[in-house]
Amino acid sequence: MPDDVKQEPFDVYSDAFTVTITPFGANLSFATREAHPSPSKPPQSQHIGTIRMSVEHLKTVVWICRNQIRKVEGQLGVKAEVPRNILNQIGIPPDEWDEFWKPIESI
Repeated sequence: MPDDVKQEPFDVYSDAFTVTITPFGANLSFATREAHPSPSKPPQSQHIGTIRMSVEHLKTVVWICRNQIRKVEGQLGVKAEVPRNILNQIGIPPDEWDEFWKPIESI
């Protein structure tokens, strides 16, 4: 992006995202889902924006976020649990999830 183009900082909430990875980079698109979806149709969402970065940058961000979450959970003695039915819906095997989020002291 040219130096003379200024982007405004943003602060938004998102409860949905899509990740697309190509040989040339990663795209993270964020959205919010409708507050009261109809049980008879899939939930609708509103696109908030997309953040683009290199795959190397994305891997670094994921690593830092994971370690920060594990550190805070350990310090506070709390754990932000994701229900197993949610993991099943998005295709994450529970044993892989548990291994990924293993507390720091047990690694």
